[in-house]
Amino acid sequence: MKKGIILVAMMAACAVAVSAQPRAIGGRLGAFEGVSYEHGFGDNNMLEVELGWGFGSRVNGGSRANGTNWWLWGHNIQAAVTYDWIDPFGATFPWDHKGEWHWYMGVGGAGGYGWSGYSRAEVGGIYIGDWYRRNWGFLGAAGRIGVEYDFWFPLQLSIDWRPTLGLGLVDRDANGQTYAGFYWEVTSLSLGVRYKF
Repeated sequence: MKKGIILVAMMAACAVAVSAQPRAIGGRLGAFEGVSYEHGFGDNNMLEVELGWGFGSRVNGGSRANGTNWWLWGHNIQAAVTYDWIDPFGATFPWDHKGEWHWYMGVGGAGGYGWSGYSRAEVGGIYIGDWYRRNWGFLGAAGRIGVEYDFWFPLQLSIDWRPTLGLGLVDRDANGQTYAGFYWEVTSLSLGVRYKF
């Protein structure tokens, strides 16, 4: 009986601790558009999860066997998760008015899938033609650095940069080959608008 009471008490304490953590949900607009959820861990750490649409991603495949350099770019759906440190190194904004300013940085991962990516082929830097449009995907490491303003009511605005680097896979071509290349997305500067609860 005592073990049961202790177990229930521990579960209740965990539930209260989780519900007491700061959270925010909203959207991101810019190079990445979609939904964003933040879950705080204490005052100085948070987990951010995003799901949405990315713009301007690129896969660079380098050189094929015949000496052709190729690359592909396009839009995609993607998900990203980063673990962020708030005001790292103890650096804070001097601010004596309502609301609070914070900056943050973090690391994590991202993955996505794109349809009908536009591709281009070159030999020796000379354009030789376009491939047909094809599907592609990626998986890589993501970083984040940004700044946010927390209003004195439950609203948060942020702007951050979340580059992603990793492996890109391009769908099979007319010869039945699948190509792998270096994936990068470095233009992902976005504005976040979230409701805090």
